[in-house]
Amino acid sequence: MNENLELIWDRCIQFMRDNLNAAEDNTDLKKLENSFDLLFDKVQPISLVNNNLTLLVPSDFYKEYIEDNYLSLLSAALKKNIGKGVKLWYSVMENKPAGKEKPITMNVKGISTQAPKIQEARPVLKDNNVNAFAVPGIKKINIDSNLKADQSFDNFIEGESNKFASTVARSIAKRPGSTAFNPLFVYGGYGVGKTHLAQAIGLEVKASFPEKVVLYQSSEKFIQDFVKAAKSQNKTDFQHYYQMIDVLIIDDIQFLSGKAATQDSFFHIFDYLHQNGKQIILTSDKAPADILDTQERIISRFKWGLSAEIKSPNFDTRRKIIVDKLSRDGIELTDDMLDYLASEVKTNGVRELIGVVNAVIAYSTVYKSDFSLDLLKDTINKLATTQKKTINIPYIQEIVCDYFGIQREQLLSKTRKREIALPRQLAMYFAKEYTNATFTKIGEEMGGKDHSTVMYACDTIRDVSKIDKELKKYIKDLKDKIAQ
Repeated sequence: MNENLELIWDRCIQFMRDNLNAAEDNTDLKKLENSFDLLFDKVQPISLVNNNLTLLVPSDFYKEYIEDNYLSLLSAALKKNIGKGVKLWYSVMENKPAGKEKPITMNVKGISTQAPKIQEARPVLKDNNVNAFAVPGIKKINIDSNLKADQSFDNFIEGESNKFASTVARSIAKRPGSTAFNPLFVYGGYGVGKTHLAQAIGLEVKASFPEKVVLYQSSEKFIQDFVKAAKSQNKTDFQHYYQMIDVLIIDDIQFLSGKAATQDSFFHIFDYLHQNGKQIILTSDKAPADILDTQERIISRFKWGLSAEIKSPNFDTRRKIIVDKLSRDGIELTDDMLDYLASEVKTNGVRELIGVVNAVIAYSTVYKSDFSLDLLKDTINKLATTQKKTINIPYIQEIVCDYFGIQREQLLSKTRKREIALPRQLAMYFAKEYTNATFTKIGEEMGGKDHSTVMYACDTIRDVSKIDKELKKYIKDLKDKIAQ
């Protein structure tokens, strides 16, 4: 690095650090400084030519985060230490090929210049006939966003399990469709906060960009709409309807698995939105690579943007969630009571944790008891007794169907397609492992299969799992879910 440029950059960093508190009101200064240092320690100036400053950043994420959170502060520092009219560029490290010391980089211009406006999508007319998806006229139609006001960023508790996903989500909400995170694919187990985070993006976009059309849709509703459109021969209008959306959020996208016609329509909607700079947000209980029976071209598009996993909350995050929930209900607990709740209620999901806290509040209200550590212990013990799961064949079928994103009817059907046959064999295997049912009984519960079919399934799963890593993963994941 040029010695003069290094000195200039050091002065810019010091200026930004000195003005950090003034730029971020009502924020803990120590946390700001830590965040600032972690970010800019990995940023290097590599050239300053004709008032064009190029910064080397490790990835697109760093570029996006600087532009979203520090651009005004950085601009002021550059103006003070270099002069007016500085143009900012980024050299983004893409990869480091084997045998080469220097990474391949890609130069990207900063947003110090005005970005082009996103074109508004309007209804497509078809013979002036009114239907569910096309409305005559040239103005945007009113579309219910299906967003819930209580699922905002303000109510989203951030912790180690979701920090990365949360940071990216907030970045997208500031510049929907204009970041490298398109689509955003959020995945994780049941009840960990995927839907909340996706809805929070939608709410933030609506607050900052009222003119944008935001739509949250469950995959089930998306499929239902497509089926109705197909039956009435309005598939084109169905696609036009979704192409009007500026921010499309589809929850539980894994349920498109096995639905080829719906996938075809989704593919065309996805491509149109992406090519026109619209933001796509998808949630799933599986990573893209783990979704079965989905077109390869769709899986490929899931990977175009960013996949962010949300894991089960750890102790600190569970404690934060409990404090937040209780404070909104006007309830205060001592530290030892909060620690007990957070350590004893080891659910995998935020939703389950809130359920337990609600039960504790209910017990206290019903029995007119003040909160105490003894009351909490008694309540948790009662809940553990009443909520103890009975592991039976229907329960195992439910877990397996949910994991693979298939319907129970498919599991019990006679189809031999691998995407159904494998889950069926696993359900038979776990039914034998976790229940006292005979092979004949399991066969009856699995759609009237012969006992020899069940025996074959159990033997196959045991043998193949010894050499098949993917099957081993399925077995481990399902064991964890069944034992929850």
